[in-house]
Amino acid sequence: MKEIIKNILKLFLPPRCIKCGTVLGDDDGLCPECFNNLNFISEPYCQKCGRPFEEIKKQKKLICGKCLKEKQSPFRLSRSALIYDDASKDLILALKFMDKTENAKVMAKWLHIAGKDIWQEGVDVLIPVPLHYTRLLKRKYNQSALLSLELNKLIKKEVDLSSLVKHKKTKPQVQFSGKERIKNVKDAFMVKNPESIKGKRVVLIDDVMTTGSTLKECAKALKKAGAKSIDTLTVARVI
Repeated sequence: MKEIIKNILKLFLPPRCIKCGTVLGDDDGLCPECFNNLNFISEPYCQKCGRPFEEIKKQKKLICGKCLKEKQSPFRLSRSALIYDDASKDLILALKFMDKTENAKVMAKWLHIAGKDIWQEGVDVLIPVPLHYTRLLKRKYNQSALLSLELNKLIKKEVDLSSLVKHKKTKPQVQFSGKERIKNVKDAFMVKNPESIKGKRVVLIDDVMTTGSTLKECAKALKKAGAKSIDTLTVARVI
């Protein structure tokens, strides 16, 4: 019966590309043209932070120069599905600011694939990067939470929406660059239920990694609460 109803709905409300609106033959979310314009991150990439390498044909696992220098990274692994560019930017901004919440379902599939190294290492809980309550009231939803809940359907891991909170109101990170980003989010996050985090392998979920400042501040709070390890998984990253 569910399949019959689904087919009837498709007849009157056919699935459309979430970017250009072209009618699709199935529920993949993007038409072939829009899909081919996206720059997915694939190997070879840094085995630590996931940054893609250019023109490297060696098959062995490599670590980038930045990770070799940074001895105290709070992250076990970092992975992203896409390079943040003009093609991916529209999809992410539509999810974030234009109520295109259906984009989260498609992006969660990409996160599932991009996070394969993380799943192999072992995961206990998914935690979305939280919004300050004033911004959440204004936006009405947290795009990172939507991504986490959709990803949960694919990997069946706990989603914790309440332990990590943003208790300090900050200005949007897009207004800053470099060290100003670090200063803007410094000590902005806290864990209000440390007992729910202690000893767990956490995956932080967000839409975009730019400098990593926000994710690092989240990791600092989670480490203080006793998290065993912290990975990051984002839809896209700035290269």
